[in-house]
Amino acid sequence: MSFPISPVLAQAAPAAGAQGGGMSMIIMMVVLFGLMYFMMIRPQMKRQKEHRALIAGLAKGDEVVTNGGIAGRVEEVGETFITVEIAANVKVKLQKGAVQQVLPKGSLKSV
Repeated sequence: MSFPISPVLAQAAPAAGAQGGGMSMIIMMVVLFGLMYFMMIRPQMKRQKEHRALIAGLAKGDEVVTNGGIAGRVEEVGETFITVEIAANVKVKLQKGAVQQVLPKGSLKSV
């Protein structure tokens, strides 16, 4: 009884002289890592750097928007927390990291 698998395996055996596949695989991995770095890692690091600079530059009177969408005026700046006035005599204490953006002066008229 003859099994058809053994002739197929014998035909698919790699040639002894073809050893160049390892180097191309290493080059492909390096290229993929470089692509990942420039497309994902580097822009994320740039955004983090900009956010750290934004938080370090917070001062009393700045108009900010938080990650939760709350807009208000900074009343007090501490080491890790800020106090934001969101309405007349309504103040909320937030972590500095919760600030998403600083608005231009005069954006909030009703506070």
